[in-house]
Amino acid sequence: MDEKPFPAWSWSVEQCLKEYNVKLEKGLNLYEVEKRREIYGWNELRKEKGKPNWQLIMEQFDDVLVKILLIAAFISFVLAYLQGAESGNSSFEVYVEPLVIVSILILNAVVGVWQESNAEKALEALKEMQCEHAKVLRDGYLVPDLPSRELVPGDIVELRVGDKVPADMRVASLKTSTLRVEQSSLTGESMPVIKSTSPVLIDDCELQAKDCMVFSGTTVVNGSCMCIVSSIGMNTEIGMIQTQIHEASMEERETPLKKKLDEFGERLTSAIGLICLVVWVINYKNFITWDSSNASVWDFRFSFEKCTYYFKIAVALAVAAIPEGLPAVITTCLALGTRKMAQKNAIVRKLPSVETLGCTTVICSDKTGTLTTNQMSVNEFFTLGENSTDPRVFHVEGSTYNPKDGCIGKWSHEKMEQNMQILAQICAICNDAGVYCKDYLFRATGLPTEAALKVLVEKMGTPDTKVRNRLNDSKFTVGHSIGQNTVRLGCCEWWTKRSKRIATLEFDRVRKSMSVIVRELSGINRLLVKGAVECVLERSTHAHLSDGSIVPLDENSRNSLLLRVHEMSSKGLRCLGFAYKDDLGEFSDYFLENHPAHKKLLDPTNYYEIESNLIFVGVVGLRDPPRVEVYKAIEDCRGAGIKVMVITGDNKSTAEAICQEIGLFPQLQSLKWRSFTGKEFMSFHMSRKIEILSNPRALVFSRAEPRHKLEIVRLLQEMGEVVAMTGDGVNDAPALKLADIGISMGITGTEVAKEASGMILADDNFSTIVAAVAEGRAIYNNMKSFIRYMISSNVGEVISIFLTAALGIPECLMPVQLLWVNLVTDGPPATALGFNPADVDIMEKPPRKCDDALISSWVFFRYMVIGSYVGLATVGIFIIWYTQPSFLGIDLISDGHTLVSLAELRSWSQCRTWTDFSPDPFLAGNHVISFSDPCDYFTVGKIKAMTLSLSVLVAIEMFNSLNALSEENSLLRMPPWRNPWLLAAMVVSLGLHALVLYAPFLATVFGVVPLNLKEWFLVILISFPVVLIDEALKFFGRRLRSADHKHKPE
Repeated sequence: MDEKPFPAWSWSVEQCLKEYNVKLEKGLNLYEVEKRREIYGWNELRKEKGKPNWQLIMEQFDDVLVKILLIAAFISFVLAYLQGAESGNSSFEVYVEPLVIVSILILNAVVGVWQESNAEKALEALKEMQCEHAKVLRDGYLVPDLPSRELVPGDIVELRVGDKVPADMRVASLKTSTLRVEQSSLTGESMPVIKSTSPVLIDDCELQAKDCMVFSGTTVVNGSCMCIVSSIGMNTEIGMIQTQIHEASMEERETPLKKKLDEFGERLTSAIGLICLVVWVINYKNFITWDSSNASVWDFRFSFEKCTYYFKIAVALAVAAIPEGLPAVITTCLALGTRKMAQKNAIVRKLPSVETLGCTTVICSDKTGTLTTNQMSVNEFFTLGENSTDPRVFHVEGSTYNPKDGCIGKWSHEKMEQNMQILAQICAICNDAGVYCKDYLFRATGLPTEAALKVLVEKMGTPDTKVRNRLNDSKFTVGHSIGQNTVRLGCCEWWTKRSKRIATLEFDRVRKSMSVIVRELSGINRLLVKGAVECVLERSTHAHLSDGSIVPLDENSRNSLLLRVHEMSSKGLRCLGFAYKDDLGEFSDYFLENHPAHKKLLDPTNYYEIESNLIFVGVVGLRDPPRVEVYKAIEDCRGAGIKVMVITGDNKSTAEAICQEIGLFPQLQSLKWRSFTGKEFMSFHMSRKIEILSNPRALVFSRAEPRHKLEIVRLLQEMGEVVAMTGDGVNDAPALKLADIGISMGITGTEVAKEASGMILADDNFSTIVAAVAEGRAIYNNMKSFIRYMISSNVGEVISIFLTAALGIPECLMPVQLLWVNLVTDGPPATALGFNPADVDIMEKPPRKCDDALISSWVFFRYMVIGSYVGLATVGIFIIWYTQPSFLGIDLISDGHTLVSLAELRSWSQCRTWTDFSPDPFLAGNHVISFSDPCDYFTVGKIKAMTLSLSVLVAIEMFNSLNALSEENSLLRMPPWRNPWLLAAMVVSLGLHALVLYAPFLATVFGVVPLNLKEWFLVILISFPVVLIDEALKFFGRRLRSADHKHKPE
């Protein structure tokens, strides 16, 4: 037997039975089952092997910045160990720096592993969709609860209403006149699909066109049947989707921000390596000396102690250059962004998705439930007026299943004409649906079309004034429900009490209608019919007019009615015709199953005859209406330079009508080269596909299968687009996984779609995507602000260490102090910059390109200037403390410390050769610093100067955070109180710095001492000019841009 599945949908039932060597009435025997299981295996989805934990952990360290931090931590640990061994001090303080760096890396790895381990839950959700048991015919006996995993191709399975389909199967025989299957989650079709036994004579047909097949994971909503299992496990449609999801997860691309940070990390690595080497090399004379100028090059003395000292300075420089707090601040900002988006009904599952939204260039949107309400509603209906060519048209407001949502235009309850009453009677009784309310949302039970007809009846009211007034007086709430959630439809109940339903003629594909026989209060039987307008009209001989008269239907009347129906269909309405019949012949007195005519009702071939010679009443036009807010959202996308594509499983005409209504194709009559079915698009040559997708105008793809959606997303990404994909069904999951950001529906979405997505829409609304894009852009702009802020601060730290090494003075900042500044002190302001208000015109600009630089050349120059000032100020106050008695009128020697010249400070390492150098003890806080060795004045004694340098660095970075409020605007135009979070963050950072200075234990760990008020005043005086410098640079930058704009040709 061939293991490759054959096209069962294009073969007759007899051919399929022969192929599988099975009889429909007997099923397979146990020997045959075991034999086939050896070939095909079990009916279950393959469990994809996940990455082992060790691999997940190792992947977290495969990042440029992390690798730099690892090296820095290792070197810091070695140097701390050597320093401890040399000084005999191996306490905790020595290892603070490497331990802090390692803690950051471990925390980063834990978060990364947690995210990875949750990434593939979509595959688990797929498994939950599978049926656990099936009713199977084996050896002539029906096994009622055979585990579904034991099914093999050729098994005969019975399906009934409510059953979940256990495998892909060919419908072999119908046990009822109609079989409907809900397969929207798999194919995207908005309505349950009618199945039949007739083959589809096309080998390569669309999934939606396989009317004789039922698919694993879908549900039977009406009827029962016997089926032949054709595909199991991974060969089913749902199995193929699992394969596509797995392949898509392997193709996941890095987010634009991740790429930028990796590029930044690589450049930073090169810069750090070069600067560290230069710093170490320019100080070689301090650890390599020659006895005389005439000595041989190889006759030198090497000081390991001093070599290690300058190596530590190089490491300090590396620590200063690395923005250790950047990953934490980015994560915090993205997390805060998710909270903002959640308030706008966009629930972000993966943090990077927040930033990715900001550079989205294409939104591929599903139609049903996203652009539309996913609630069928009556939009328009007509009955006949004074003659059969005079339709009276009524427009219906409202787009939900809430009967109080809207009303009927120009409708008079008091003057409800007879043909309108019959229309209401048919809608209410020839109907098996209902409405329920849950969480303030009205939903349909049964067929959505029938639920919409019942809602129409409630809006029409009743001809009985007393009943109508009573119903109007009772407020329509969930409190007036039949069950816990079922909504009581008063008008429909009134009609059903007046006309008892005694027989049902089920819908079938041939006559395209359904009908019921009802007994009126008068004791007369009536046939109520609804179905496709053309079929109902064809079987109608008369028409019911508004004055109650019944007139014959001639050819002119039929053409007039069909023309009106065509107008309604062109607006995307699904039209249903309504008719009735009072002269029922042998069914006139039918009441019970023992009636002689009952036999006719058991044979569906008789239904066409029973439904003949009808009296035509009217036409109702229904649709799944577009959401009110979608039109504006489409306009916003157009203004923001975002291309919108609609990819739906629904039919072509419906998709086109909705897209025109929502403004996707404005002022356009021909949709040639703008609208394609999935199969049409896939048949084109690759160059033609790319040409179509490159078109800047909107596109719509209908009858799209999962593989079609996947191919469209993949091609767009290869073209350099950043793709956001929306979807709610299982069929959308592979494309959701592959897209740069997958967006699933929170209300109607399947668990599979939700788990495969990066964002969930809590309200299933397209306009929420647009709001989320705007928020994403604002978050990216704010992220750029704090990245620029942190980098400019780090540039200042690098320059200060470089100047220290170049001048040969003692190091004015310890590595642990730099680490504290980068992680803790800079953290709150950087995070607070994430709260900057969004630009008013944020959705009037085109999406940024993926290769746009985080920092432009001009901004880089600005921050080099700012960084240079930070470095000069930090080193400058250190030198001033050692060499100047006062500065700007502030007395500096009141603490009693000894002054030295700049030349002496630069040659401090030679202090042992100085004569008569004996520094005095001085006061630092409550402690007196004294020296047993005079040279300790430049190591132990630098504690006050180092504290001043650290305080200047902290203060200057607080002022610098104000500069980062806006890249271009002055603080006069964008004042600090526009972002109160930043002011609060500055207070927190300065408070943390004060804690380090004034808490004895922390002061010891960080090597600092308390400062007095005069010293704080000096710190502020030296720090504040950074604001004035950046204001001048911003002003100059604005003038340059203004000049460029004036000279730019129109």
